[in-house]
Amino acid sequence: MGSILRTAWHGLRRTLAGPDYSPIRVGPRWRRLAGLGVALVVALGIITAQYLNDDRRLPMAAAVVIAALAVLPLLLLLSRPLVAWRLMIVAQLFGAFNSGLYDGWPWAPSQIVISLVVVLVVAARVDGQVAVWMGVITLIPVWIFVQPSNQAGVALLYTVVVVVGDLIGRNARIKRALTEQSEVSELEKARRAVLEERARIARELHDVVAHHMSMIAVQAETAPYRLGDLPDPVRDEFSGIAGAARGALTEMRRLLGVLRSDAAEPLKAPQPGLTDLPELVATARRAGVEIELDAAGGPEPPEPVGLAAYRIVQEALANATRHAPGAPVRVEIRPWSRQLLIRVHNGPSAQPATDATSEGHGLTGMRERAVLLGGEFEAAPTAEGGFEVDARLPYDQT
Repeated sequence: MGSILRTAWHGLRRTLAGPDYSPIRVGPRWRRLAGLGVALVVALGIITAQYLNDDRRLPMAAAVVIAALAVLPLLLLLSRPLVAWRLMIVAQLFGAFNSGLYDGWPWAPSQIVISLVVVLVVAARVDGQVAVWMGVITLIPVWIFVQPSNQAGVALLYTVVVVVGDLIGRNARIKRALTEQSEVSELEKARRAVLEERARIARELHDVVAHHMSMIAVQAETAPYRLGDLPDPVRDEFSGIAGAARGALTEMRRLLGVLRSDAAEPLKAPQPGLTDLPELVATARRAGVEIELDAAGGPEPPEPVGLAAYRIVQEALANATRHAPGAPVRVEIRPWSRQLLIRVHNGPSAQPATDATSEGHGLTGMRERAVLLGGEFEAAPTAEGGFEVDARLPYDQT
């Protein structure tokens, strides 16, 4: 019993003094009709004031004030529904002034129409608990001012209006909930499609790239034993090939794990950066590339910048190896102001390219990494027949 009373008291407080409901946003089409709506409200106010002045014998000033109070709720229905209903109750109390002396009916016909419209619209905007209290309080002026012979009929009319308004509001809320649920379902379908596509890509990468990388690593490791006595530089080159293949396979497996993960969590293993460039260069040397690294000292940039720089150099070396085999390569890293300058230059090829017809995405990937960090990227052939990659990666040193 106590909980019921507390709930009822809470609903009464919300109805009489609680916060209002959020305004309804109207489109441009309805905004164009705002002037017409204001004109109708003004016309209703004039009609009501004239009625109070003629039939109730009220002074014109008092009639205008009561009429303005009666029509004001119409202007607040969309923006402040509870305030509109509270003003309507006050207008009913003052609008019944002098009613018993002349016609016996408490309100002007325009006031009755306005109150019914307000009750209907507000009942559709508020929740069920507030609608019940609103209906009960709306009946108080009816039982005070309406003649006993008409009280039951008027009370029934207002009750029906409250019920109809509440049903309209419930139906609208159900439709909104269904629409939101449908949008959620569509988003879930799209998310599931993305996950399925990622899983498909992961399978393709595993079946094709990871398999071939494993074969390269195994063959590079067993080749020195199968070929017998080999010079040390050749053995070092096979060892470099095997190490590079294993490193690529490790990174590939990490990426496959991310692609197959629903949560798409970031990689937890340390990502390569500028400190790993000497090892990358050493691996390229073991593979037979004539390479020079010129990296100036300076503060370590943020991890995303270091990772992007490493990947750009890695891809530039791979491109130089494929398209200009035997050409010398120079890698320059210069921290300058709030930028990291990267330049990878290779001379003209000393022998035919191994895959001159290949159309990969290396340059596109390097440019995307630079642009993603707000940097710049350029890649173009040089005058002597070589190729040069320039990238500038900005970062905040604070």
